[in-house]
Amino acid sequence: MSATYAVTNPFREMDRLFNQVSRAVGGDTHAMPMDLYRKDDVFTLKIDLPGVDPASIDIDVDDRTLTVRAERAAETVDTSVENNGWVSRERSYGTYARQISLGRGLDTARIEATYVDGVLTLTIPVAEEAKPRKISVATSPSTTVISQ
Repeated sequence: MSATYAVTNPFREMDRLFNQVSRAVGGDTHAMPMDLYRKDDVFTLKIDLPGVDPASIDIDVDDRTLTVRAERAAETVDTSVENNGWVSRERSYGTYARQISLGRGLDTARIEATYVDGVLTLTIPVAEEAKPRKISVATSPSTTVISQ
């Protein structure tokens, strides 16, 4: 007989509205596109942050809320020189922020982060106590009474 258990998503309420995040961190913030997937007992969160200085990345866990902040400084063009100036300016600059509510069952003390090629990757393991486990049943030796 196989045991069936419900797999819960510990990232409930994962996306808060962008306006709430903006108000929480203050100032003009920009969205961070992200992907999230689970493989075995680890959740992987990938956030696009191209052109961000890794030293500006700030990651906090407060209770069950993960907050990621980063900043990309605006480029300047010397407009005092003839024929210098912006022709088109579409890239965003400033503060980037994202908050994610973490559900129970994640090991927040073991979250790891790497930043490679403009992608911030966080690995968030499932807590040991949240993993399904088998409980063995102990039996006592049977006692046989022989009467004469």
